[in-house]
Amino acid sequence: MTWNQQVVKKNNKALVLQIIIEKEQISRADIAQVSGLNKTTVSLLVNELLEEELIFESGPGISSGGRRPVILHFNKEAGYTIGVDIGVNYVLCVLTDLQGKIIIEKNQIVQRTPYSGIISIVQTMIQSLLEEMPASKYGVVGIGAGVPGIVNNEGTILLAPNLGWTNIQLKADLEKMFQIPVIIENEAKAGAVGEQQFGAGQDFHNIIYISAGIGIGVGIIFNKQLYQGKNGFSGEMGHMIIQMNGKRCNCGSRGCWEAYASEQALLEMAEQNAETLEQLVQLADNGDQTARDLFKEAGNYLGYGINNIINTFNPDLIILGNRMALAKDWIEEAIQTTIVNHTLPYHKREMQFNFSKLSKYSTVLGVSAFVVENFLKGEAKTS
Repeated sequence: MTWNQQVVKKNNKALVLQIIIEKEQISRADIAQVSGLNKTTVSLLVNELLEEELIFESGPGISSGGRRPVILHFNKEAGYTIGVDIGVNYVLCVLTDLQGKIIIEKNQIVQRTPYSGIISIVQTMIQSLLEEMPASKYGVVGIGAGVPGIVNNEGTILLAPNLGWTNIQLKADLEKMFQIPVIIENEAKAGAVGEQQFGAGQDFHNIIYISAGIGIGVGIIFNKQLYQGKNGFSGEMGHMIIQMNGKRCNCGSRGCWEAYASEQALLEMAEQNAETLEQLVQLADNGDQTARDLFKEAGNYLGYGINNIINTFNPDLIILGNRMALAKDWIEEAIQTTIVNHTLPYHKREMQFNFSKLSKYSTVLGVSAFVVENFLKGEAKTS
């Protein structure tokens, strides 16, 4: 087989696998029709995928005349992924199957722990997941980690101001510990992909996902593709200036959006009334007017930034996720009012605003999706 023939075969095999994943239940004949490949080629490629246990057969389907076809399915339990979301005040770690179903979850609250402490927590969580993981052909096919910071194309965390990290080699450290492929991504970008594939964004082409926690980050989906920017640094909209010479931000600038609309900003305004977002939500639920007023102010500030995003990008959908989404009942009205009062009429006419459907899982499911894509591309293209 020539090099060109090998490339064609690898690409065709990847195509066949992708069709089976997307259609879930499909016959060899239907794959040939959808792909444009001849039936003999499809049959050979399907046999390879069956041998690799990436797909499996079930009983015959409905006949359209002649012999009833055998139905093919993606084997979502052929392997597993580990997804990690490193926040400023939490670490979330999950084991998922190859279709994003969470099998096991680990969650720990942290208090601005230095990198050495965080990597130790992550290591313990991952080791625990590996020990509890069900048996499978491929085991853990990769680890994905989302972090609130600027990540380059090589997976180095160049800057994570709210964590106090610069030039952190998390990818190299995890690969050395576990000898498993690792993908590092900005948590907001990963959250956008998580919502696109599994959450509120599944039926939309142009999505802006706003991750509002201790800081604020943004993931941008254009035409169903994640927009990375020239060097992979897109989405740092928490640092757009909304108040000239305003509050000092952890990035070193002043007047940044996240200095007014984030969880950290909200708790600073709350002073001694509450130490956590959950406590403040509880106060509001119990009728505390001060807490409700604080949420209204934070909601207004979130709305100002969202207004700028809508006017700039003209998206189909804005999704607000991460921890500030816990306060949906107390911030939604203020956000919507600000959008109504300030956003350009043509931009808001067909635009929808929703809260995350995945709650705290947007980022871990997003990085897990990156891991699965990376694994399947590699496996489907092996001969």
